[in-house]
Amino acid sequence: MTSNGVLEYGRDHVVIFPYMAKGHTIPLLQFATALSVHHKNLHITLLITPANRAFARSRLPSSVELVELSFPSYPPLPAGVESTDALPCPSMYPAFLHATALLRDPFAAFLSLLPSRPLALVSDFFLGFTHRVAADAGVPRVVFHGMSCFAMAVCKALIVNPPQPAGAAFRVPGMPEGVEITVEEIPDMVARFADADDPVTRFFVDNDDGSDVRSWGVLVNSFAALDADYVAPFEAFYYEPGARGWLVGPLFLAAGDMTTELIDKELDPEGCLAWLDERAYSQPGSVIYVSFGTQAHVSDAQLDETLHGLVQSGHPFLWVVRSDTWSPPVDVGSSSRIVRGWVPQRSVLAHKAVGGFVSHCGWNSVMESLVAGKPILAWPMIAEQHLNAKHVVDIIGAGIRMVAKKDGVVERTEIEEKVKMLMDTDVEVAKKSADQGCLGATNGGGGGKRWRNLTPCIAEAY
Repeated sequence: MTSNGVLEYGRDHVVIFPYMAKGHTIPLLQFATALSVHHKNLHITLLITPANRAFARSRLPSSVELVELSFPSYPPLPAGVESTDALPCPSMYPAFLHATALLRDPFAAFLSLLPSRPLALVSDFFLGFTHRVAADAGVPRVVFHGMSCFAMAVCKALIVNPPQPAGAAFRVPGMPEGVEITVEEIPDMVARFADADDPVTRFFVDNDDGSDVRSWGVLVNSFAALDADYVAPFEAFYYEPGARGWLVGPLFLAAGDMTTELIDKELDPEGCLAWLDERAYSQPGSVIYVSFGTQAHVSDAQLDETLHGLVQSGHPFLWVVRSDTWSPPVDVGSSSRIVRGWVPQRSVLAHKAVGGFVSHCGWNSVMESLVAGKPILAWPMIAEQHLNAKHVVDIIGAGIRMVAKKDGVVERTEIEEKVKMLMDTDVEVAKKSADQGCLGATNGGGGGKRWRNLTPCIAEAY
């Protein structure tokens, strides 16, 4: 600060650069909000591209400055597609990754125009180029991964020590005793790490340049009661002396009243909350909420099976469907809702009418469900979601697992059975009462089925 109270760039300045995917952007918007609320002497700049500006602005306090970097042209990527959820098809994803790497020069130009060096850069793991640019400018970089310490430690351990093909579960090197996974639970990118023909894997191998493990540290959207056992195994992979994995979550709670204020402004175009209100008192906990996130492609055949299974379960449901072309094969009537587009998920999960969550197990969704105290029917699809499901079901016991057939399709009978199991019975691993205290996560998977209401643990941090 100057003597007249005017904020200066430099040690009072933190730059935040999210990756252009909703699951990566949202927690960094929450982090920017938290910094601005709790450290009013900091100047916070968030870098964004033009098509993502409105989304970011609506979720940030006015004290956070937005600076636009033009999104590069990279045919065949259509103009105006600046976020992964806007991709016309999954095959465009490698082109999108290469386009984001071309932000290197605009980012370097932004840093060069600053009157003094920022205190730190916080940037997403996917934006590996930011590490070298920041280092050349003398700015420490902190990585944001968007994953749990558990999932990150497993991934890094398996890249260093690739597993041999096997049908049985195997122990992950360096992890606490009892942590075992199967080959099927290894994320695709890790499994294909040595595949020179895989374009996504090759992108990260060719563009990372050790930027992740050479960074100053990692922000982790998690908390000690959930992830403390895996911080040290994760930190062991970093080269920088004293590099830390900071558990700073749940980030959506860190901003306190500001977060609540922003939620109240969040659009609910389908009237989901009003619809849930009608069921909150007569049927509390009766509705199952279903969402598979914004990234995974779900076939029409799987959507058909899902609808039949949900209807056959006999439970009212609220289901967010991202497909604009799929037509429901049966009428769900007034007892259930199928909506498309944006839904205020945190508010939905916290609603008294909702009793469980059918989830793809993206980490943001896992955190939101745990904080709301709602058990999860884990249906992982891509990336590290299988590891998140492992964490939820086998280690902390906060839900049950959906099982797919060998062709990858989950049949309606499986969906019906698991929804009933989650919603109809007092599932010990998923519905322990609050008087049992905090999460008792132990070292590893065996005997971890002691889920607790996590609210007391989270409240201690905020």
